[in-house]
Amino acid sequence: MSELLVSGLKKSFGTRELFRDVSFRVRRGERAGLVGANGAGKTTLFRCLLGEEEYDAGQVRYDGASPAGYLEQAAQLGTGTLCEEFRGAFEDIEALAAKKARLEAAIAAGADDGLMEEYGRVVERFEHLEGYDYESRIRRVAFGLGFTEAELQKSAAHLSGGQRTRVALAKSLLREPEFLFLDEPTNHLDIAMIEWLEGFLLSYRGGVLLISHDRFFLDRVATKILELDHQTVTVYDGNYTYFQRVRAERRASLEAAWEKQQEHIRQTEAYIRRYRAGIKAKQARGRQSQLNRLERIVLPPETAAFNYFAFCPPAECAERVAELEEVSAAFAGHTVFRDLSLLVRRGDGLAIVGPNGAGKTTLLRVLIGELASPTGRVKIGSRVKIGYFSQQHEGLHPERTVLAEILYDFGLDEPRARNYLGAFLFRGDEVERLVGELSGGEQSRLAFLKLMMTGANFLVLDEPTNHLDIPAKEAVEEALMAFPGTFIVVSHDRYFLDRVTNRTLVLEDGHLTEYGGSYSYYREKKGAEEKAAAENAAPPKKEAPARTPSPRPTAKAAAPPRPAAGDSRREELLARAEAELAMAEAELKMLEREMNDPLLQSDPEKSAAIAAAYADKEAEVAQRYERWGALAEKA
Repeated sequence: MSELLVSGLKKSFGTRELFRDVSFRVRRGERAGLVGANGAGKTTLFRCLLGEEEYDAGQVRYDGASPAGYLEQAAQLGTGTLCEEFRGAFEDIEALAAKKARLEAAIAAGADDGLMEEYGRVVERFEHLEGYDYESRIRRVAFGLGFTEAELQKSAAHLSGGQRTRVALAKSLLREPEFLFLDEPTNHLDIAMIEWLEGFLLSYRGGVLLISHDRFFLDRVATKILELDHQTVTVYDGNYTYFQRVRAERRASLEAAWEKQQEHIRQTEAYIRRYRAGIKAKQARGRQSQLNRLERIVLPPETAAFNYFAFCPPAECAERVAELEEVSAAFAGHTVFRDLSLLVRRGDGLAIVGPNGAGKTTLLRVLIGELASPTGRVKIGSRVKIGYFSQQHEGLHPERTVLAEILYDFGLDEPRARNYLGAFLFRGDEVERLVGELSGGEQSRLAFLKLMMTGANFLVLDEPTNHLDIPAKEAVEEALMAFPGTFIVVSHDRYFLDRVTNRTLVLEDGHLTEYGGSYSYYREKKGAEEKAAAENAAPPKKEAPARTPSPRPTAKAAAPPRPAAGDSRREELLARAEAELAMAEAELKMLEREMNDPLLQSDPEKSAAIAAAYADKEAEVAQRYERWGALAEKA
């Protein structure tokens, strides 16, 4: 079995030791999440494992495989179309396809000279690389990450930062290497895409190493956690929740042992002082020798965390904090949403979720008055003071120090300002750094602290945990849970939403749907709704031969006429249904290949799981085909 073996790895930059004595292994089929604070050295460790960075000592060895897939945080793309960018991951397969075509032409023309033997070798290699399926693999991954067929033909040079991240992620996934390295793969992905990525990785047969601050994602995907903390790596065999529990238990056990040892040391030292010169001097010297040989327990420093303190409570306000009545928004002739209504009550913690581009930030800007709605009205309640967290942090002053940013704006004395800053992980000399020199995550922490200190009783938050590492996210969560006012937040961080919110609003296709609970409650209810709809729509199941999939109609078969060009809404829905159908069919084909894998067939448990997944996916394809057909027939 392929595995990655790391032993005694050490890396320094000048006098700063980044990590030392790092040892762990990752086998094929395992998914290891690498966690740690920003700046701990996670990306550098990845680069050392990939051979892109030299290390000072230790060994990295790949038994039976070599690394091939790597998603970096900064994506570099070419100038061709998006499809060409993806096809670049299959240059060797396309070269084989061209050679295969040349040989076929030569053989058809009557040439001999041993061409059949060479042709057989080329075909065997082509099939081994799954050359017949790589086009469908491109579309399965591209559609799963939210790209449409039309977008595949557009230039990659004009993609946004989020789209570039998705392209780089797709390219790293396409070849399904033995070991896949992902550095912050969920950045810029909306929740639907993150959930698709989770499903992809859960069925991935190679080894996966991923850096992530997304705790929900780590809980779903990781089979082990590698914590890089205080220059070393500790391995925990389980997901993120298991890691948190075991780490806390280990810390508590170590502290208890340390306390017991300290008490023993105190008692022994007292005995030595008391009898050093008396008749028990010999016994005292013996105890001193024992004390000198004692291996002292060393407590590692506490990980930076939120120190609870109380902000000045905000002023009371009306029960009806904000109301939106049939508001709308449109840009360049494109309707983002129309006739949305919403009531925000005092004490609410509201989450707004939905796909990228659905208009979540636009809705917040309409709510706070930055954008005017051409329809309806926005009403803010009596004595409501709004505090807005923008992703751009416009309220920060780059030329000030962190400490000055708090002192000047809020008129505090220095001890109190340092206390507030310390709660948000700015400690010691860090408060003397210039705001302009802070990282994106550090600026987010400072901006959120300032927002909490404004005295606002209604917080409007747009992606407040972006760029934050896990300790910083926990600080923001603790502050929000202690906040006695009202807030509404746009976020893709499901763990964060589960901790702080009590209502979930889903903005999709221009409509707002409310669920009276946390994100997990919403997903549970949504899953039940989808299951009920599938059961009502699915045709009666027929018995099928074991491991022999029944043929399914494809999106191209017996296609009804497309809707009229003027019906843009129906065209959009039909295009999306076609993309979803194509992706589901590609995933069905992937499951079919797995069902026929001899290695999997030798494992009854895995074989049964894949068979069940195949049956579920087959029902999904049937449901999606019916939806597509119904949309097309309405044209």
